[in-house]
Amino acid sequence: MSNKFLINKKNKKMEAQKVDMFIMSNAKFFESHQVNVIRERLIAIDDSKWAMISTVQLKDPTTSLIVSILAGSLGIDRFMLGDTGLGIGKLLTCGGLGIWTIVDWFNIQKSTREKNLQKMQQFLY
Repeated sequence: MSNKFLINKKNKKMEAQKVDMFIMSNAKFFESHQVNVIRERLIAIDDSKWAMISTVQLKDPTTSLIVSILAGSLGIDRFMLGDTGLGIGKLLTCGGLGIWTIVDWFNIQKSTREKNLQKMQQFLY
């Protein structure tokens, strides 16, 4: 085997390890069925995008749920996600008279993970 082939193989292994470390530390921010797709995209990108990807601020779904439970009727959970219009709607209607607030208790984590995926897609495509 040539020396160039061995170096290339070693670099790919190091990149895969770097991607796996990223996935292990950030898997909770995404839906489980999205993790493999994100991993494949991360392996395929070039090194110049890694600096940007490592600085992406992802929202924690658990924190969003806690905020939704404590202050969801004020729309703070939606403001945190960047859904300003929905946040204003929840604020003005007191969380849809409580109904919208309760529905968000079940949906806010999924919404948070979808927003995180949208952030990542900016760099992966």
